[in-house]
Order: sequence, then structure tokens, then C-alpha cells
Amino acid sequence: MDDSSSLGKVSSSTESVATVTSEEFVLVQSSAAGSPQGSGGKPRLKMSWNGSEQLEKAMEELLDDDDDDDEVKVEKSSVEKMEKHRDPESRVLEPQPAEACPAPSSPTAPEEDSVQFNKLSYLGCTWVKAPRNEAEAQRAMATLRAESAIPIPITLHVPCGPDGSVRIVDQASGTEIASFPIYKVLFCARGQEGSVESDCFSFTESYRSSEDFQIHVFSCHIKEAVSRILYSFSTAFKRSSRPADIRDTGVSGPPDSDLYTFTVTLEIKEDDGKGNYSPVPKDRDKFYFKLRQGVQKKVVVSVQQMCNKELGIERCFGMLLSPGQKVCNSDMHLLDMESMGKSSDGKAYVITGTWNPNMAAFQPLNEDTPKDKQVFMTVAADLVVTEVVEPVRFLMETLIRVYPSNERFWYFSRKTFSETFYLKLRQAPERVGQSEAVYEVVSLQREAERSNEGRGRLTSPTEEEEADEESDSEISSGTGDVSKDCPEKILESWGVILNRWHGNLSTRPKGLPSLVRSGIPEPLRAEVWQLLAGCHDNHDLLEQYRILITKDSAQEGVITRDIHRTFPAHDYFKDSDGDGQDSLYKICKAYSVYDEEIGYCQGQSFLAAVLLLHMPEEQAFCVLVKIMYEYGLRALYKNNFEDLHCKFYQLERLMQEQLPDLWSHFQELNLEAHMYASQWFLTLFTAKFPLCMVFHITDLLLCEGLNIIFNVALALLKTSKEDLLQADFEGALKFFRVQLPKRYRAAENARRLMDQACNIKVPTKKLKKFEKEYQTLRESQLQQEDPIDRYQRENRRLQEASMRLEQENDDLAHELVTSKIALRNDLDQAEDKADVLNKELLSTKQRLVETEEEKRRQEEETAQLKEVFRRELEKAELEIKKTTAIIAEYKQICSQLSTRLEKQQAATKEELDIVRSKVNGCDHCRDLFSTLGSVQTLSPGRDKTSTEPMDEEKDGLKEQLRQLELELAQTKLQLVEAKYRIQELEHQRGLLMNEIQAAKNSWLSKTLGSLKSSASTSSSSSSSSCSTSQTPSSPKEGPA
Repeated sequence: MDDSSSLGKVSSSTESVATVTSEEFVLVQSSAAGSPQGSGGKPRLKMSWNGSEQLEKAMEELLDDDDDDDEVKVEKSSVEKMEKHRDPESRVLEPQPAEACPAPSSPTAPEEDSVQFNKLSYLGCTWVKAPRNEAEAQRAMATLRAESAIPIPITLHVPCGPDGSVRIVDQASGTEIASFPIYKVLFCARGQEGSVESDCFSFTESYRSSEDFQIHVFSCHIKEAVSRILYSFSTAFKRSSRPADIRDTGVSGPPDSDLYTFTVTLEIKEDDGKGNYSPVPKDRDKFYFKLRQGVQKKVVVSVQQMCNKELGIERCFGMLLSPGQKVCNSDMHLLDMESMGKSSDGKAYVITGTWNPNMAAFQPLNEDTPKDKQVFMTVAADLVVTEVVEPVRFLMETLIRVYPSNERFWYFSRKTFSETFYLKLRQAPERVGQSEAVYEVVSLQREAERSNEGRGRLTSPTEEEEADEESDSEISSGTGDVSKDCPEKILESWGVILNRWHGNLSTRPKGLPSLVRSGIPEPLRAEVWQLLAGCHDNHDLLEQYRILITKDSAQEGVITRDIHRTFPAHDYFKDSDGDGQDSLYKICKAYSVYDEEIGYCQGQSFLAAVLLLHMPEEQAFCVLVKIMYEYGLRALYKNNFEDLHCKFYQLERLMQEQLPDLWSHFQELNLEAHMYASQWFLTLFTAKFPLCMVFHITDLLLCEGLNIIFNVALALLKTSKEDLLQADFEGALKFFRVQLPKRYRAAENARRLMDQACNIKVPTKKLKKFEKEYQTLRESQLQQEDPIDRYQRENRRLQEASMRLEQENDDLAHELVTSKIALRNDLDQAEDKADVLNKELLSTKQRLVETEEEKRRQEEETAQLKEVFRRELEKAELEIKKTTAIIAEYKQICSQLSTRLEKQQAATKEELDIVRSKVNGCDHCRDLFSTLGSVQTLSPGRDKTSTEPMDEEKDGLKEQLRQLELELAQTKLQLVEAKYRIQELEHQRGLLMNEIQAAKNSWLSKTLGSLKSSASTSSSSSSSSCSTSQTPSSPKEGPA
């Protein structure tokens, strides 16, 4: 009886946790009626392993395809034929004998949990574009079946668990031909029934990336076994896909939960020089990316949602990259986007960005990484999700190691780097009740953060430090906080010392070394360091520094490269364009110009950075010069580091005396001092150790000299002796590089170490003795050395010097050619500019001639105007004189008239008095007048005759008096009018003078007519005043 079963599209999920054992099993076709499962003819499993009913029941559950299981979709693509079992209750496909397909299971556990199939032939593989298209799979099987002349007999291993691989093994030799992880197998199909390919089956897999797909075709010697092989694939898919979907587990909650799970995969591709980009390899053990120096790269981030309601990703807001770990947002650098969109299977969203490693911002990720060391890199992708109001950032941190550009990798892993993120959302308050839900981000956590969230709170700081100390990551230079707090008593002691010191700067005060051994207070370090170095008032060196920074240095490229790696953990030196790196660059450049013999050497930037943290760059340069010259640090760089090797010898001899067991252990390991102590001497411990310890060492160095390095080195070796005695060669180097600096991040540990270092006795005589031993040993080595070897070494040194000089010569030649080209361009530009300036000069001269001609014309017109104004002024002055004379005459006439009037009044009064006296003397006349002056008329005729002459004379006098008063009023009125005209003429004179002054500086030809009209107006007014002044002449003549 035929039993139909097929295998269709399956999930490519990478999350798989369940496995099954490799017991033998057979498919059982349920009878049409009375099926125990009631599943409508679904196959059930009959176990043939000890008759275990429990296992039989469990395996039956595997074959139950629920309606809501959307991870495995079954399609009708094959028909398998079953033989009848002798049991009338059921029809079973019994196991094949030894030569059949499935290999019998053995009681011992195999190396990998898988099902093994024999009697198969491998027909080959080919590329396909649609990995889940059955028609394309049928065409590939027909093509490879027809073209395969000699099939390869193989054994196929199908895994039962998610971590296994589909393995193809050569049946003859037992060697593995190929291996494919089960999560990369996308689709399985068998040949059509009744065709030539009915005994064939195939599966497609993603080849190296999500864009390339291969289909592998096999033929089975026993046609009926094809169904069993496909059933094994189906079981593996079901086992691997169900646990991967968090929706099927009870941990994540119902589908409407607010927690969303994403799997984010990171892949880096490099240009292979042929126009293509290939994925970079990863280390098999530590799983870090292996990058090549200076090669263009692409960063590919794939985001796939694993559970809950599917969220729609609209686009990628931006992909960012930065060197380091736990970086802040301002340190991230935006990459150029190349593409974004869903993957070929539509399940993931893939973002690709281009990365130019030669940019200055990525310099730490483009430098050759030392051996056994890796650096961190941070990649972030900001995604715009339709249902979320704000962009969601997925941030991943990974280790990388940079190799030379010509490096070739032989052993590596191609396992993808992926992380699981848990996104917790909540519905926005303002959108509650609407049909389309809009969410806000509550939290976004990595799987490691989520699992360690609870126990992380219970970990003590000491445990965290110990765990961090055991890690392989090195601490960055410039780490550690330095407290500025200091007890008041210590500050008072320092105040007394400094007061005495400033009173006598030539000698150090007593009690200073004991205070320095305890550490200089942080607020006083700048002042005390300058006093200890003797450069607190070195104005000449300060002025020289200001000149040096303006000069060019041949080592600017090396300096620029090093300052990015100096104290990257410190905020002051973190920014590429910040004040810290700018000041550090100036100091290193100035010293390279100042010290032409040594120039700039690696390690100087760390010491300069320590000084910059306490004082301005000018003073820091002065202290650096003092340390290099007067403290002898400069000598370590001279003569091919000869003095540095002498220091190493002295250190080893001190170890031999004070730490003999550790010295013997190092001798057994062939561990020499230069392998771990080079940075101690060249950088004065500033490159790796925390700042609190670095500052204290600098205190002692400036106070006691360079030999304090031996004290600190011996203290470090003594405190770490137990760990070093148990370490091998690699472990000891790793300890010096990683664990040793981490031990002194705590200020208390560093203080105890420095106390121990101060208590170690390192006699100067003994150091001189060791120095003589080294010189004697060095001379004996040179004498015993074969002259040929010495000459060869000298030849190599000279060759290196010659190559270096040739390189410098090439650089200078290139610079000369470049400068010549630049000068030629500058000369051409200068000539063009000179031509333009000459043309402008000619036009300026022409305009000058025209301006001078215009000035001459204006001066002539001004002279004419001056002459006109002068004549007019003379006329006005003449008129004023005439008017003044007339006014004087009027005044004289008025005074004469007043005098005459007074005389006439006096004469009239005298006559009246005479008349009165005569009247009073006459009795008759006295009676005629009353006491009031009235005349009593005795006889009308007589009185009338006597009074008429008197009345006439009185009336005449009154009339004459009235005329005099009228003439006096007219004279006063004319006097007032004359004064007004005088003021008006003075005002016109002032206006004329102002206009004459203004005519000297401006063009006044247009105003000539108006000035002439004003002059004529003034003359007419003067003439009218003259005519008016001639009218009152009659009163003068009248009285005469």
C-alpha cells in the first residue's frame, strides 16, 4: 500500500535546541477506519527500540501537524511505497538488512547525534536563484542526473539536533566531502514519481551568505528509502524550528505581549581586489573578526524578528561605527548607506553600509594590532519601525584584530556573529483606543544583559573588579579618577613648605622629599612640578616654544597618528578636533623641532599628556624639556637605545639579588626585561597604568630622579611574584600587559604599591657597579664577536640608515617637486594678479588726471565765486555804513528835537508864569480868574475880546506840541526799523560767509544764481531802507 508523505518549505531559523536520538524508526500508515490518532490518515511512528511505549508516544507527537504550526509546510511532492507488514492491524515498513539505507544503531553514542544513510550516490551541485521553488529543484535533479557520468558513493548523515550538520562522507575512504549546518538547509524535494529521477532527492542550502544558494542532488539505490531520508530532514526541521520560535514557548508570554525578540547578525566584508566583497574570517577560538589594514570594507547588519506580532521596518535611519567599547553617541560616525531592504526569503531586514578605514576617525581600527591583542568595535543601526514612534537602535560590540594588508588566513571560522535583543514596547497614551496601535520604547536589552540583570545587582564591586581582571581586554590609557580632596593638615604642611621655597628658589626646602613620597596634592601638582623641574620662571623657553610651534616638523605624520592613541579614555583627549589633542600635537611637534638629534619618539606623547592635564601647553613643554635633558630620559633614546639596555641589565641584576626565585623563573622561561619593562622606562609607566598611580610616579620622578623607576618596577614584581611564578611565557607577558595594570585602578592599591616602592632600597653605588658590569660585558661581547658578524651587523645598520636616508631623500624630492609645482602655480597666480593690478593702476591714473582737471575747474569757479562774494560783501558793507550813518543822523535829529521841545516847554512855562504874575498883579485881572484858573466874565463884550488872543495862542501851542510828539514817535519807529534791517544784514552776511566756505569743497555753480538773487534782494531792501530814512526830513526843517 502506498503512503504519501512529502517535505516542503521549512524554516531557516538559526535557533534550535531540541534533539532526538538515533534509534531505528518506521512510518506506520493508519487504517482508514478506527485510527487511534483520528488525524485523517496521518502517518504515525512505530518504535523498534525495546518496545518503549513512552518513546513511541513521544515520536507520534512529532508527526502531529497542528493547524497553527506555520514553521513546517507540507506539500505533495513525492509518493513513497510501503511493503505490507505481517501484522494485520497495521502496515509497516520494516528495517532493511545490513546493506539497506539506514545503518543500524549501536548502543554506544555516536560522535554526533544523527541518522546515517548508506547506499547513496552524490550526483553533484549547481547554483539556483529560487531556493524554495520545487520546479527549479526538479530541473536541477534532471540536469545533474543526465550529466553525472560517474556518481560518487557516499554516506549521508542527517542530524537530529539543531547544532548538527548534514555531512557527506566518501564511502570508500571515509573522508568528509562536505558539511552543511542544518540551519542553512532551506528546502528538500524528491524526484517525480514515474520519472527517471524518482530515486533522486535534493536539498538547497545558503552558500556563505543569504544571496548565494546551491542545490545538492543525490540518488538512492533503494527507491523506497527516499521517503525515510526526507522524513529525517523533516524531523530535524521540526525539532530545530519549534524551539526557535519563542511564540511556541511559555516563557515569552502570549502573542499580544509587549516583548519583542530580534536576532541581529553582523557581517563585515572586504574588497578582494577584483571588484567583489568577501566576508572577513573570524578566529576559531576567540571569535573576533580578522580585518586587513587599509582595505575598503562593507558592514552588513541583518535584523530578524523572532516572536510576537510582526513589526514593519520602514527603513534604516543610519548605520554608525566607532572604535572602542561603551562609546557615547557623539563618538559614533555615520557610514554611507549602500542598500537596505528585506532579504531574499523576506524574513530579515538587511542593511549594508560602506566603510572607508582610511578616515582619521577610524584610525584605531586601521592600525596593525599587536600579537595576542584585540580591540573593540561598536556598530549601531537605527531602524524606523512603522508602529513605533521613535527610531530603534540595535547596538553591537565586537572584537577585531587588524592584520597587514597582505596577510593570508588559513584557520578561521565562518560562524556568524549574532546577538539577541529584547524590545519592550507599550502603547502610546495619546493613541489608546485607536484602531492602529502606536507604541513607545520602554527598554531594549541584549540577551546577556537580560540574563544578568538580576544577579548583576548582587555582585559586589570587588567581585566585578576581579572578574574584569580575569578578562583578556586591556585597560585603555588615561583611565582612572584622581581625587582632588586632601586633608587640611597636609595642605597646611605644603603651604609652609611652599612659602619657604618661594623665599629661596635656589634650594629645595627641608622636609620636601617626605611630603612628595606621600604624593603631592592634586591641586598643587602644577606648581610643585614646575618648581621641582626648575622651570617656574623660564621665560626664554616659553618664548622659544611660541616660535617652535610655527615651524614645520618632518615627523608630523607620526605625531598625528600617535595622539589619537594617547589617553583615549580621558575626556580631554577623546575628541579628534578637541583642545586636548590640539595642545598635545603642538607640544610633540615643538619638541621634535627643538631636539633635532632625537626628535619625536613614541612614548613622549603620554608624558606630555600627563603634564597637559595639570598646566598650560607652554609650561608643559618647559617641564618636558627639563625631564628629557636634565633628568636623563633623553639618553635612553640615543645610540640605538644603548642606555635603555643598560637599564634592563641593572633591573635584572636587582631582581637577581632581591627576587632570586622570580629571576630564576624568568631565566627558565627566557623572559628578558625588555619584553615587559620597555614601556616602564620609555613612558615612565604612563602608557598603561591608571592615572592616580601615574601622577604619583611623576611626583617621585621629579623629586628623586630617573632611578625611581627601579623602585616601582621592583615593587610591581614583588607584589605579583606569586602569579608570575605560576605563569608560563605567554601567560607572564599577558599578565604584564593585561592583569597587572588592572590591579591598581583602585587608589588604595596604588598608594600601597607606591609606599612599598619608596621603602625599597636601590643604592646608587650598586647601580653604577651594575652599569660598569654591563659596559665590561658589552665590550667583551664585542671583542668575542666574529668580525664578520660585527661587520654584517654594522652593514645592516648602515643599510637601514641608507634606506632611511633614501626614503627621506625621496620624501624630500617629492616635497621639492610638490613645492616647485606649488610655487609655479603661486607664481602664475601672482603674475595674473600683477596684470590685473597694472590694469587697475592705469585706470586709477586716468581717473586721477580727470579728477585733477575737475579739481582745477572747481578751483577756478571757486575763485570766481569768491570774487563775486567779495564784491557783494563790499556792497553790503557799504550799505551797512550808509544805514549806520542814517541811523546816527536820525538819532541826532531826535535828540535835537527833544532839546527844542524841552526848551519850548520851559519858555512856555516861563511865559505862563509871567502872565500869571501879571494877572495876579492886576486887581482887575485877578478877579477875573478864580482859584481854579477860570475867568469870571463881568461884561460879555469885553471878556470876549480879551480872551480870544489867549485861546488862539494856547491852541497853537497845543497843536505845535502834538506835532512834536508825532515827529518823536515816527523817529522812534524809524529807529526800530533801522535796527531790524541792521540785524537782517548781519544775518545775510553770516550766510554769505558760510556759503563762501562751503564753496571751497563742493560744486557751487548751481547755487550761483540763487546767491545773486539773494544779493539783489538785500540791495533792494537797503535802497528801500534809504528811501524810507529820507522821509522824516520835514520835521527837521519845519522847526528850523
